[in-house]
Amino acid sequence: MPSSPLRCNALKVNFLSPTEPVNLDTCDREPIHIPGSIQSHGCLLACDIGLTTIERASENARTVLGYDADLLGRDVGDVVGQQLLHDLRNALATVSTASRPALLLDMVCGERVFDIAIHHHKSAVIVEFEQAPSIGQPLHIAREMIGRISDITDVDRLVQRAGRIVAGATGYDRVMIYRFEQDGSGKVVSETKRADLESFLGQYFPASDIPQQARALYLKNTIRVIADASGERVPVNPLLDASGEPLDLSFAHLRSVSPIHCEYLRNMGVAASMSISIILDGALWGLIACHHYSPQALPMAQRVAMEVFGEFFSLHLKSLKERKRVAAVAGIREALDRFLILSSHHENVGELLRQSLQEFAQLLPNDGIGVMFDGKWAGYGTTPPDEAVPHLLEFIRIISEGRVWATHALSQKLPEAASYSDRVSGVLAIPLSQTGSDCLLFFRKELVQTLDWAGNPEKTYDTGPLGDRLTPRKSFAIWKETVKAQAQAWTDADREIADIARISIVEIVLRHNELMAGERRKSEVRQRMLNQELSHRVKNILAVIKSLVTSPQQHKSTLEDYVATLQGRIEALSVAHDQVVRGDGGGILSDLLQAELQPYRSKASTVSLAGPAVWLDSRAFSVMALVFHELATNAAKYGALSVASGTVDVSWSMAKNDACEICWREHGGPVVHVPSRSGFGSALIERSVPYDLNGESAIRFEASGLEATFKIPPPHVRLTAPGSGVAVRLEEDASPRPKRLSATDPSVLIVEDQILIALDLEAMLADEGLSQVATTSSVKQAMAQIEASPPDFAILDINLGATNSFAVAEELKKRGTPFVFATGYGEGAELPETLTGVPIVRKPYNRNAIVTALSSLIERRRSK
Repeated sequence: MPSSPLRCNALKVNFLSPTEPVNLDTCDREPIHIPGSIQSHGCLLACDIGLTTIERASENARTVLGYDADLLGRDVGDVVGQQLLHDLRNALATVSTASRPALLLDMVCGERVFDIAIHHHKSAVIVEFEQAPSIGQPLHIAREMIGRISDITDVDRLVQRAGRIVAGATGYDRVMIYRFEQDGSGKVVSETKRADLESFLGQYFPASDIPQQARALYLKNTIRVIADASGERVPVNPLLDASGEPLDLSFAHLRSVSPIHCEYLRNMGVAASMSISIILDGALWGLIACHHYSPQALPMAQRVAMEVFGEFFSLHLKSLKERKRVAAVAGIREALDRFLILSSHHENVGELLRQSLQEFAQLLPNDGIGVMFDGKWAGYGTTPPDEAVPHLLEFIRIISEGRVWATHALSQKLPEAASYSDRVSGVLAIPLSQTGSDCLLFFRKELVQTLDWAGNPEKTYDTGPLGDRLTPRKSFAIWKETVKAQAQAWTDADREIADIARISIVEIVLRHNELMAGERRKSEVRQRMLNQELSHRVKNILAVIKSLVTSPQQHKSTLEDYVATLQGRIEALSVAHDQVVRGDGGGILSDLLQAELQPYRSKASTVSLAGPAVWLDSRAFSVMALVFHELATNAAKYGALSVASGTVDVSWSMAKNDACEICWREHGGPVVHVPSRSGFGSALIERSVPYDLNGESAIRFEASGLEATFKIPPPHVRLTAPGSGVAVRLEEDASPRPKRLSATDPSVLIVEDQILIALDLEAMLADEGLSQVATTSSVKQAMAQIEASPPDFAILDINLGATNSFAVAEELKKRGTPFVFATGYGEGAELPETLTGVPIVRKPYNRNAIVTALSSLIERRRSK
């Protein structure tokens, strides 16, 4: 237990008179700086301001100094000698403040040797005399002590070693380092003791154990010694001076001790004590508290060494704490920087916050953490009940005013929180928005739940005449009752860290919102362009189909050849469109070009493609699909592909900066003229690559044919195979035509909700000699048809308006009837797990594809 007065109840506000009895009800107002007495291991003289006349003296001064006559009114030189008076006056001249009395060691006064302290306070010069044992020079002692802690770089290690060093240098039975908490209570954080003594390590004590006037004196007088808790109090006479003022002993080493505190020490068996103040930034951080179980008066030389050591310890502790704080702040900034990097790749910053709670819990000491963001709550560790969170957040939103807010006693601020104070008593809130609706919260448990009992809880102490509240166990029990529903207080460092976190997270959220807003604006622009392009492309597709239908054919071509060629070109247009839709994962550049240019081949040399295997990501694939389609469409309508003699050469290569350079050249077409105005198609070709891909594009209207160049930068493009690649040329479709279906004329069920497509499919199957074809447009009709006349095979359109054909497929699968799916989604169609592996035919229907699919089903059925 630190050497301090015990908890008292203040019932009045005025100081007591020096003669009024002190008890538990008055100790908060006890005038401990004017006790009117000193301790008995020395004597005291109070002189006038010129140090000529003795105005007050302790009753033991004549005996201690060996002076026979009455001291009051005597000349100081007559009592101490002219030489010592000369030295005292010189020493007093060096005193700059009363808190640092001048010290004279081993001074001769008469026939005796004393250690003397002298200081000037208010209207008196106070001279204190103590016997001077020969123990060595204080500077040497302090130097040795300081040398043993100067190289320590860890706060906890410094605190532990300092206690051991003080115990070794002074010989006290117990040395504790006692740290004050935010609420004024104290905790023993380091202890060195005799082996047979009970431990106080880790124990807390009430703030009222050290009244405010005592704390003020600890700041003024940084070292305090009690030589004998049972020793007599030696009066200083006269009690009042001529003006009626008592002698102020605030800075006197010999000042006597409160009788309540002495009784408290005696109840613990402590006979002597010493305390050294630990002061950081002008505030009392704690005490080095020493106990001895027999009387002990620490000589002045040792006290001076302890005072110097205490000051160095305070400075070193402040330095290490500041270094630790700076390191903690740097670590927090690194953690927040990592979170910033993560957020830049995460679309939902709220979800990222919820996923990162465990990492945020490392920012400062807590028992639980929670976050409310975008109306969603997530917690980790010990948090309030879920049903209490909305009301707590609304309270914090009102009281915090958009700033970091903290309390260690939540139920005192929010009475409703008393219902869960046993699990959460402390809250630190970090608002993440100006409205306060988004918030990061740290929680702490009730303090009494987190205490580790120090020492033997069954041990009892003597009880003095002022009652059992003077025993440490009773005092501790009273304090536990006082701190009920309170948590460990949040420190200034906690709040600083929280404010750093608030600024950083809010910045991240704002930046993320700006990025998302920018993406939304770009998306809206792209959507408008895509909507216009959709309309434009539909018209172009219809125009291309019209040109394909009406394009002149060689006179030797049969009608059947013409229809087949027309069907192939329309199918190629569908493939190109499907490439755009399915471009989520990107694709190979040459595949895209072949899909877009396939409809326009009329001979082997019409289109030439040359370049390495280059992969485009999803965005580049979609953008270039639109660009190439526009170029191809324009070439078919006005350029090289509009005449039989025209050719298109497309080449590409990888530049040194990993960008892909693409060149489109047209030859042999009509003479090119620079257009008088730029239409939507030209704007799309020129602006899409720079706008969407941060690349480059250029169009040149040469007389020999249009030329366009593009540069696509990384990371939208990469080389998938080494080497420059081999030229690729689009050839005529040489795939063999499937044989006619079996003459057995199998029955086929068509499930298709579009009548024109169903009729087209029926005609294809009729051309192949299949006459038993049933067509239905809904699941209900298909089920009825299967029940009435089970088919040999089936072609099922996946999408049937508001529903799909999966129920029909499951029924056919159960019956063992082979079938294929037909869809406009191509290979991107999503099938149930039970139907994976079923063949898919892409729309618009190609006769060869249908025949091939049905032939495959027939062969598979035969092989079973």
